[in-house]
Amino acid sequence: MTVDMLVSVFILLAMFGFFALSLRKAYKFAHMQIHARLDLYPVPKEGGGRAAYGGSYLEEPEWWTKPRKIDRVNEAVDIMKEMLFIKKLFVHQRVLWWASYSMHLGIYVMLGWSVLLLVSVAWHPDWYVLAVTVVGVVGFALSTVGCVLLLVRRVSDRVLAKYTTPLEYFNIVLLLTVLLTGAYSWLFVTSPFEVAAQVFTLSATDLPPIVLVHLALLGIMFLYIPLSKMSHYVGKFFCFHKVLWDNDPNLPGSSVERRFEDAAAHPAHTGWSAAKQQAPTSESSKG
Repeated sequence: MTVDMLVSVFILLAMFGFFALSLRKAYKFAHMQIHARLDLYPVPKEGGGRAAYGGSYLEEPEWWTKPRKIDRVNEAVDIMKEMLFIKKLFVHQRVLWWASYSMHLGIYVMLGWSVLLLVSVAWHPDWYVLAVTVVGVVGFALSTVGCVLLLVRRVSDRVLAKYTTPLEYFNIVLLLTVLLTGAYSWLFVTSPFEVAAQVFTLSATDLPPIVLVHLALLGIMFLYIPLSKMSHYVGKFFCFHKVLWDNDPNLPGSSVERRFEDAAAHPAHTGWSAAKQQAPTSESSKG
């Protein structure tokens, strides 16, 4: 098997792995034990207009005897604002939002562009090719600018730099490297439509080295993202629904009661690694 074929197979497996690992993480989040209840308001699903001012069903006299008013539409709108527009960052850290949203929006566009490229393998009229090209340019531009701005921000902001770990720099640099090698490949070396046709049909031959490097890095990134902290695209949904907005009452016979009973029957076993939390040794307990 040639290098071109190996890279083609790898990128296809990596794309499948991305979705499989993402679903695995979602399953894991969905089946985690109940969290420590914190009842944080406002909760968008509170009906009767209470969500607007941060109210709660607990305001009702003898609330446990009355049916709850739940606004699923408002809840869905609120979570979509967060997932599509990063609402909380816009409200609380608008200076950082511009760079972060540019990167995230660019990635969303690039994912859509990848699907459009796949379609172009079997169907490619001139107007469609032009439209896909425009989408790709917009996606590359937004995500690349966002990555550069975030990197500069983390390096130049003394406060933010203190909280930025080497792994976070690695994440941005990896994404930026994939984007730059891809942009160079498509602008100066070969057509993404030709490469997509060869890769998706497993007929790749004589692909330029820079394209092979780009595809290999892209495959690595596909497998790395759902295994790293960048998998927050999965965790955010559960964080909001299972933690921030989980104010369901713990009533006798309710699902909440059953979840608490299950958690009590299977307590989590954790340990502290910090030195001060360890039991004293014979040497450390002397004088």
